[in-house]
Parts: sequence; C-alpha cells; structure tokens
Amino acid sequence: MTRIAAKFADLKSQGKSAFVSYIMAGDPDYDTTLAVMNGLPGAGVDIIELGAPFTDPMADGPTIQLAGQRALDGGMTLKKTLQLVTEFRKTDDTTPIVLMGYYNPIYSHGVDAFLVDAKAAGVDGFIVVDLPPEEDSELCIPAGKAGIDFIRLTTPTTDERRLPTVLPNTSGFIYYVAITGITGSGSASPETVGREVARIKQSTDLPVCVGFGIKTPQDAAAMAAVADGAVVGSAIVQKLADGDSVETVLDFVKELADGAHSA
Repeated sequence: MTRIAAKFADLKSQGKSAFVSYIMAGDPDYDTTLAVMNGLPGAGVDIIELGAPFTDPMADGPTIQLAGQRALDGGMTLKKTLQLVTEFRKTDDTTPIVLMGYYNPIYSHGVDAFLVDAKAAGVDGFIVVDLPPEEDSELCIPAGKAGIDFIRLTTPTTDERRLPTVLPNTSGFIYYVAITGITGSGSASPETVGREVARIKQSTDLPVCVGFGIKTPQDAAAMAAVADGAVVGSAIVQKLADGDSVETVLDFVKELADGAHSA
C-alpha cells in the first residue's frame, strides 16, 4: 500500500477527512522550507504538497507565482526540490509528499531520470497541471509503473463527457478545484462543492480532496465536511511572504488542520 493510500485508510478508520498543505520549495529559502516541512506533520498535516518553482506557473495566482519567483531568484531548482524531500525523509517516513509543478523542468531533467530520482527521494505523487490525459504516455503512465501516484485535477467544468477521460490513469486521490480560476482567488459554497464531489465519486473509488479558495479554518472545516480532504496553499504561502516565523506559520497551519479534522 502506498503512503497516500495508507493515509486515507487511516483517516477513514478515524472518521476524519484529510488536511493537505501546500508550500513552495525554496521560499523564502531552502532552510526555511525544510524547517516548515519538518513541522507540518506535527501541526496536523496529513499530506504535504510541495511546489516545484517554475517560470510560467499558469494555474497559480499572484501569491504562489511570487513565491515561485522568490524561490527561483534564490537559486531553487528541481534537483534541490528533490533534495528537500530526501532531507525530510530522514526523520519522517510516513507522511505522503506530493510534488506539484509543471512539465518543462521534468522534461529538461529527463523523465526516466526524474522518476528514478523522485522515487529515491521519497516522493509519493505528482500533480502536473499542464499535462492533460491526452498526454498520459509522457509522465502519468510511466509514473504509475514506477509506483508514484499521478493526481489529476477536476474542475467545475469537468462535465460528464470529460470525466471518463480524466479518471482512468489517475491514482492517489482526485484534486477537485472548487472554483473556475487560479489559486488564491474566490471561494465556493460547500453546497455546490458537495454536489460536485458526489458527482465525481459516482465514477471513482478514489478520495476527492478540495482546493482553491480555502483560506480559514472555517473554510477548511466546511470543505472537509463535503469531501475526503481540504487543501490550503496560498493562505499559508502568504504567511511566509509576510515574513512570519516558522513557528507562527505552523501555528496557523495547525488551526487549519484542526478545522479540517473537526468536520
């Protein structure tokens, strides 16, 4: 059983939804990222989504775009992102890590080499938003063969005609984007999201986690109540952008996690 599957099974046995936190690798610097990562499980994070900075992050709003730019300006690379995972795994071999990014750096690294390096580092899943199902042979299928989950995004516009194309090679969990927009913008009603999650779950046994537009513990609780998990990114990244200490950031994360777990 993969770390992701084991985590959802454990949470289900406790009657809990998952809390997934996103941070950008290398923002504001390598050491701070590692310190935050190391503290996330203790703050209640069930799955860590680690952003790999890229120059053209098309799915991300200003907060995460700026985080990626700061990371790149500080010398962050895909190789160093994997090194963060390696360092994290020295003290935590159970918390799943999902690498979120774009295909260009992976392609430049070399897909075969990247899969070997990611597996060796301890990466459990990928979210690569600019590789649609029509390009599954590029990374999704090879990742599955390497034992790494490929997590697909669905959106309010993923209708009944599109959903059967999106689901077949998806594994780990489904990431439902609650709004039609970029990260950190807008919000969605739990009622609407609940209907959409129920619709998706009619076609898959995979857990469905909800992200985009979740900013507060109350938001996390509301979304976790209608799904298998809640994902928060921009609100956490903004704390780091504001210069908050690692301890302050982790305190905020714990409030979010407590909210999600209270659902």
